[in-house]
Amino acid sequence: MSIAPPTSTDEVPQAAAPAPKSRGPWAPLRPLVLRLHFYAGLFVAPFVLIAAVTGFLYAGAFQAEKLLYSHELTVPVGDTKLPISEQVDAARKAHPEGTVSAVRPSPEDDATTRVMLSGVEGVAATHTLAVFVDPYTGKVRGALEQYGSTGALPLRTWIDEFHRDLHLGENGRLYSEFAASWLWVIAGGGVALWFSRRRALRKVRGTSGRRRTLGLHGTVGVWAAAGFFFLSATGLTWSTYAGANVDELRTSLGQSTPSVSAAAGGGEHAGHDSASAAGGDGEHGVGLDKILSVARAEGLGDPVELVPPADASSAYVVKQVQRSWPEKQDAVAIDPATGEVTDTVRFADYPLLAKLTRWGIDLHTGVLFGLVNQLALMVLTLSLILLIALGYRMWWQRGRGSSFGRPIPRGAWAQVPPYVLVPLMAGVAVVGYFIPLLGIPLAGFLLVDIVLGEVAYRRGRRTAV
Repeated sequence: MSIAPPTSTDEVPQAAAPAPKSRGPWAPLRPLVLRLHFYAGLFVAPFVLIAAVTGFLYAGAFQAEKLLYSHELTVPVGDTKLPISEQVDAARKAHPEGTVSAVRPSPEDDATTRVMLSGVEGVAATHTLAVFVDPYTGKVRGALEQYGSTGALPLRTWIDEFHRDLHLGENGRLYSEFAASWLWVIAGGGVALWFSRRRALRKVRGTSGRRRTLGLHGTVGVWAAAGFFFLSATGLTWSTYAGANVDELRTSLGQSTPSVSAAAGGGEHAGHDSASAAGGDGEHGVGLDKILSVARAEGLGDPVELVPPADASSAYVVKQVQRSWPEKQDAVAIDPATGEVTDTVRFADYPLLAKLTRWGIDLHTGVLFGLVNQLALMVLTLSLILLIALGYRMWWQRGRGSSFGRPIPRGAWAQVPPYVLVPLMAGVAVVGYFIPLLGIPLAGFLLVDIVLGEVAYRRGRRTAV
């Protein structure tokens, strides 16, 4: 990706000079792409920079979390694990507040069991209090606030929310969607501009000044461009506005992510013993031990999460929560009265777009391939930070004497022939509709640019008269 215009100052487009027809459609388009690339990079770069820095921190938070919370997360390996019901009882004795919203049995020999409590005073409504239990002794090793399906603990939760919305809530999410909406545009423009340059002008060795900055900027950007396209596309899939459009499109194509039905089997025994839920201990009907045993028989291996029935007419839901490769996302619903499976959803049966969305999000967040994934994201975000710094440096170097960062002249669109400009504008309008934080700012920029151009034209006419 490129953040500032990858051309030397002698390549600044002249609005009045028509492009030679013999050079093909790219010749008139290049000045337009250059101007868009320059201004988009100039004004969007601060938002992209924040997303890159916080994304770098988030990628490193997984390993930091393991070190910081090692006491809560790990235990010495024992001989035999206690029944899951006894582990939940131990958690409830230590923390009787709230209600049990989910249980994650120890997935590995040296890992603790997590008992998640909702409705705990002092814990955010969208978070839970995770109580960590030694599966061999039943000893509670601590309790920490937890967020999300990946079980983020306080450190990663804070960084995650900073990356997503700057801790400003739903309105703050607009910053990250704005950055993601424009990242692929700037990256694509930079790649197009770089490869349109003569090969001799792309080299870094033996150059200096702005040309060397340009060479470094372009080389790093071209190598990292595919990663930027990926980050942009996957980031938009769960953004506020573009994400809603993606969901609507997937639904219309029958590609939504399926979910297991939590309705119990029905009949006079449905919800039997549900009154035991009043204590908030997570035990309903046949109990947690039986439910876990049934889920295991259905092929749900660790790690799994048990979600107690929400009410008297609901079933237990047991789902796999492994997001690393190979992903385990199977889920079953089990009647609490009879212990019978009432619904099953297998990840293998997900529609293609649902699978791609799941893989894309998990790759974006650094969990799909574990440490390798996280290191790759850190390298990618560092390259983005470097590109932004080089882009602003080129803007500085565009000046002459006391002139700082001269802009690209307007009027480039006038050089584009109608047979290219009309379909291009139609395509931009469609993309802008589906990605509002691209379309609305672009329309605003064009409106301001047209007004400024008209003002400059009228002043020029008055001066000439």
